[in-house]
Amino acid sequence: MTMFNHQSTDLLFEMSHSGRRCHLLPACDVPIGDASTLLPKEALADAPPPLPEVAEIDLIRHFVNLSKRNMSIDTNFYPLGSCTMKYNPKRHERLAALGGMANLHPLQSDASAQGMLRMLFEMQQFLAEISGLPAMSLQPSAGAQGELTALLVAAAYFRDKGQKRTRVLIPDSAHGTNPASAAIAGFDTVSIKSGSNGLVDLADLKSKLDDKTAVFMITNPNTLGLFESQIHEIAKAVHDVGGLVYLDGANMNAILGITRPGDFGADMMHYNVHKTFTGPHGAGGPGSGPIGVRDYLAPYLPAPVVVRKDGEYRLDYDRPKAIGRVRSFFGNVGILLRGYAYIRTLGAKGLRDVTEHAVLNANYLLALLKGEYEVPHGDRCMHEFVASARGIKREKRITAMDIGKRLLDYGYHAPTVYFPLVVSEALMMEPTETESKETLDAFADALIKIKNEDANYLHDAPHTLTISRPDEIKAAKEPILRWKQQG
Repeated sequence: MTMFNHQSTDLLFEMSHSGRRCHLLPACDVPIGDASTLLPKEALADAPPPLPEVAEIDLIRHFVNLSKRNMSIDTNFYPLGSCTMKYNPKRHERLAALGGMANLHPLQSDASAQGMLRMLFEMQQFLAEISGLPAMSLQPSAGAQGELTALLVAAAYFRDKGQKRTRVLIPDSAHGTNPASAAIAGFDTVSIKSGSNGLVDLADLKSKLDDKTAVFMITNPNTLGLFESQIHEIAKAVHDVGGLVYLDGANMNAILGITRPGDFGADMMHYNVHKTFTGPHGAGGPGSGPIGVRDYLAPYLPAPVVVRKDGEYRLDYDRPKAIGRVRSFFGNVGILLRGYAYIRTLGAKGLRDVTEHAVLNANYLLALLKGEYEVPHGDRCMHEFVASARGIKREKRITAMDIGKRLLDYGYHAPTVYFPLVVSEALMMEPTETESKETLDAFADALIKIKNEDANYLHDAPHTLTISRPDEIKAAKEPILRWKQQG
C-alpha cells in the first residue's frame, strides 16, 4: 500500500486572492523617515512584488499536502545504494536545536563559544581515531567537496616538495565525483580497469603508475559492495612511485570499528558525516565531508582548525602552508553536531554494531533476491550489493528503470539504478542497519512480484501517483523557473 496523496495541489499563485492575509502587522513604530533617504531611488521598487495572497489555513494545507507527496526516511524504506539512507534519530535533532548551540554566531569570540569549540575539537579526535589518520579538517560541506579539498592538499604537498605530479588514477567503478574533483583540482585523470571479480585490476594499475602519479583514488569497500582484498598491495605499489592513496569514505558504514583506512594504506580520506553518522540528507544537502590526512600532510589542511592550548579551545588560523578556506566560517556545524551526538550515543562498540548489522542486513537481502535477480559479483557483500536486470530485460523487456518506477506503487523508494556503470541495468541496494527483517522481507517480496508482472504494465509505472514519468531531459534542458499567469 502506498502512502502518497493523489489529490492535486494548486500553486500558491493559483490560490491567491487579493486582500487575503495570514496575519496583519502593526505599523512600524520606529521613526525611520522616508525610505528614499536611506536607499538610492533606483534601488526602490515602484510597487510591492506580486507575491501570492493567501489565508493561513490555505498556506498550511498547501505545504502539508506537498509534504505528503514526498518520500523520506520517516515514511518509506529508502534502499538507495551508496547513499546510506539510514534513519536519523530524533534525539540528535533535539540536541542540535539546543539554544546554546543553535543560536551561536560564527563571529563570536572563541572565549564565548567554548562549548561549541570543544565539541568540534572532540569531533576531530573521534574522526581521527575511527579513520587511523591523525590530522582532520571539518570544513568541507559535502563528500565531493571533501574529495576536492584532499586533492588540493595533495597538490600543495607535491608543490611544496618541488615535484610536478599531474595524474590522478581512478578505478572505472568509482563515484562520478572522483574524476570531477580531480579535474577541478588541476589533475589529469587516468581510468583503472576492474577485473572480472569486480576489484581493481592490479596489473592495469601497476602499468599506469609512474613518477607523474600524484594520487590513486579508491573506494573501499567499492561501489559493488566488495572489499578490496588487495588493498595493501595496491597501497604499496602507489607509495613505491611516491604517490598518495586517497580513500573515498562514502562506504564507511561497512567498516566502522572493524578496520581503519589509515591502517590499510590510505593517506587521505573524506567522511560523509550526514551518511555514516546520520543527518538529514538528500536533494543536495545539508552535508558534511570532513577529511583526514597523515601528519605530514597536516600543514596544508584548510584553516582554521580547532586546537586546545592552556586548557582553552580556539580556532587556529596561523597555518602558512594551508590551502585556504573551502567553506564559509568553520563548516556545516549543525551536521557535525548531529554526528557528534551519534558517536557519543553509540560509543566504540555501538559503532562496530552499526557495521555488523548493516553488513548482515545487506547479505540477508542479497540472499532473498539472488535466486530471482542476477548479482554479477559474488554471493556475499559488505553493506550493499549490485543486482542486474539485464537478464530480465532480455527475456521480458523489463528494465531497471521500470522496476524502480513500479516500486513507488508499493511505497518504496527505488534502489540506485544504472550505477555503477560496470554493471548493465544495475540495481544498487543498501538497506543500512536501521531496517527490520520484516521490512526487508516485504521489499524483497515486492521486487519478486514486479519481476513477474506484465512488461507493458510496468512500462507505464508508477500508476498511483499524480505524475507518472515526467520528461526528465526536457525538465533539465527547459526548466520552468517562474510562474506565469495562464490566459
